[in-house]
Amino acid sequence: MEEERQEGTAQQPAKMTRAQKKALRKEKVRQKRAARNLHVRLIPANKKGYHINHFMNFLRFLLYPVHFIFYPYKLHGHTKVGKGACIYFGNHYCIYDIFYPARTTREGIHYLAKQSVLEAPVLNWWGSWMGAIGAMRDGADVRTVMESIKVLKNGEKLSLFPEGTRNKTDSDDFLPFHGGAALLAIKTHSPIVPFVICNRPHLFHVTHVVFGEPFELTEYYGRKLTSADYEEADGKLRQKLYDMREEFRASRRKKKK
Repeated sequence: MEEERQEGTAQQPAKMTRAQKKALRKEKVRQKRAARNLHVRLIPANKKGYHINHFMNFLRFLLYPVHFIFYPYKLHGHTKVGKGACIYFGNHYCIYDIFYPARTTREGIHYLAKQSVLEAPVLNWWGSWMGAIGAMRDGADVRTVMESIKVLKNGEKLSLFPEGTRNKTDSDDFLPFHGGAALLAIKTHSPIVPFVICNRPHLFHVTHVVFGEPFELTEYYGRKLTSADYEEADGKLRQKLYDMREEFRASRRKKKK
């Protein structure tokens, strides 16, 4: 009997420490936040065919003046994007970069953001109402691809920063690009709207942002593509941003002369 009592005592689970309980509560909260952005919030089209996100319009009204005062900017090129699906594709310096695509359209935009960002307390709620899509760091999240395709097939706009994170280096080069933009554009036959931020944003200094004409990767349509083909297409998109920036800088140098 004594042996059985000892065995029963040994089988009882050990009591959790205060730190373990705290970690468990944090994990439950994180999972709850992650579930909130598990599926993207689609925006139905109105009678005129526009996908209007009223929460985004509220942020436009509230934050545009603040952004322009402290981080003034000037948009160049194709600054008016019509209704319908498209993929905004550009480089990334700071969190304010999300305002530039939003200035070119009256429709809502779904932004691709790091999943860890969308699990933060305030940004989780913000991302849910904005229709943001969480993306894993390694870019291998199948759910991210499927949710993005769902957005584009619904006729809505998607914005992504292929560098994956803010470029905080002193170099003029872009960070290594993550693949995926070309795949989404080819799979859904969606036009790409390239934009390049030509100088790093600084407080009270004008930032110049160039938008290119929307274009499609039609040369890849109707083909059985390999990973090398998608890599080639992503390389073309990257080079497009370099070319746009150099063309803009050359025109500026010419005007100064």
